Amino acid sequence: MFGIIVSGRLVQTDFHPVNETQFLFNIPEADNINHVVIFMTGQTPFPDGLGAAVYFSWPRPEGPVWTLLGHISNQKPSAIYKISSLKTADSDDENQIHFGDMSHQQSHLAQVGISVEPLDQLAQQVPASQVSVSGAIPTFMEFATKMLENFFNFSSSFAVTQSQMVPNPSETFVPLSTLKNWFENFQRRLQQNPYFWKS
Repeated sequence: MFGIIVSGRLVQTDFHPVNETQFLFNIPEADNINHVVIFMTGQTPFPDGLGAAVYFSWPRPEGPVWTLLGHISNQKPSAIYKISSLKTADSDDENQIHFGDMSHQQSHLAQVGISVEPLDQLAQQVPASQVSVSGAIPTFMEFATKMLENFFNFSSSFAVTQSQMVPNPSETFVPLSTLKNWFENFQRRLQQNPYFWKS
């Protein structure tokens, strides 16, 4: 029913059932992990009125501390979580949970816990403040799009026709159509992959 993806690794669907409503994923060699993707495989939906809380645990000397990352449901079957800050921060999560004796404290072994709960209870839970959720991508895309529109509109306000141009050897002119093509290409690439500019 569930799967996780860690960048650079194969998809994991080998969860360990703790009981009828709680499941654990072990993530070995987790020191360099910054993001995890949690998703429903699509084979089995949640029963009506149920969803799942997603928790993360990094090994600590004092024992496991579970931090609420967020929720998945039939309406939101996947999410990306940035977990790098959780490996060093103290948890201020009020939504504490225990995953029975299946919790390991092996060094470098992180765990993701999934707890199936009623949707009305999930709606009252607040993820830890250090957790970044995939919603940041649309916000970033919205910012980038607004920035590009502003740049294009600003540049367009200086547009002059060729007959109005006064030759000036120190000025370089770029056709407005070139800016428009650049804007459209950048916007298209941003929609295809919000992180294309990092490569």
